[in-house]
Amino acid sequence: MTTDLSNKFRRFAIHECRESSPLYEFLSLKIAEDGEMLELSSSAKKGQPVPNLFFGAVHYLILKGYNHRLSDFYYSITNHPRKTEDAYPAFVDFCQKYSNEIIGLLKNKIVQTNEVRRCSYLYPVFGHIYQMTKEPLALIEIGTSAGLQLCVDQYSYSYGTGEIYGNPNSEVHLSSVIKGRNTLLQQMNKPEVATRTGIDLHINDVRNTEDYLWLKALIWPEHGERRELFEKAASFVSNQTLRLIEGDGVEMLRSLAAEVSEEQVICVFHTHVANQMPVETKVKLLEQIKEIGQRRAIFHIYNNIYDEKLHLDFYLDGEESLNTIGETDGHGRWFKLSY
Repeated sequence: MTTDLSNKFRRFAIHECRESSPLYEFLSLKIAEDGEMLELSSSAKKGQPVPNLFFGAVHYLILKGYNHRLSDFYYSITNHPRKTEDAYPAFVDFCQKYSNEIIGLLKNKIVQTNEVRRCSYLYPVFGHIYQMTKEPLALIEIGTSAGLQLCVDQYSYSYGTGEIYGNPNSEVHLSSVIKGRNTLLQQMNKPEVATRTGIDLHINDVRNTEDYLWLKALIWPEHGERRELFEKAASFVSNQTLRLIEGDGVEMLRSLAAEVSEEQVICVFHTHVANQMPVETKVKLLEQIKEIGQRRAIFHIYNNIYDEKLHLDFYLDGEESLNTIGETDGHGRWFKLSY
């Protein structure tokens, strides 16, 4: 167990944090060699990405106001943090001092990063679907967290061309870079969304202080722009009426699809959620999409079932079409679509 956890922190440092979060990269490499910290982090719920959850728990306590010198190393707390290479003793001391609180969070919280900028690549995908079908979309998001991505058509977007797409009056403006050919912009269509339904094992309500703070804690300390976008999107969503259901999205998919009017096109989507699903759950989800697709049109947008790439599978008139349509940055800062 310890060896496996050690490797997870090492991979997290090298493949996820490098050039993105110097603090988490440094701490992860140190934790990978520290049996005490690995033992503490092992309290995480089964199936959860342990490094993300562990750092989220510590960050949550810091944001909540737990007084400790560790906060001096966090950009989310101070504009002039201390040197990263001096942070580990303070990190260990914090974890020792507040181990009970950290264990409680590890046992009861799950990673539900609600990265609103992923809408930058979802928007053209939904626009493409709307252009194909000419029918309003019924969005069903699995692993919706607080439902920020369900408002994909309500935000404004820019892709480095000077033009604004989506809702130009939105206070939530998302910018991203399209890599490769950007003929996509020439056919960008605003989708018409009829209904928005989100399902999650635990719904986060951005109007609830604890939920809001937890989602904020999952944003890495150096990512100030991500924090700002989250705050704006959370403010917008707190005034919207969304249908958010607490439950198992895979188990409930058939019944939710059955509720959708025949005049609407079902669009099931999830971003960076399937990596937390057991293999049998992934298989069941794909089987249910196929089964529904034998009766009516359905689209499925996802990553992390087979690989990290973005997929768009759909069934029209009972015909199956399975497509790998692009590559995306995990935080939506860039994407490359192939249609």
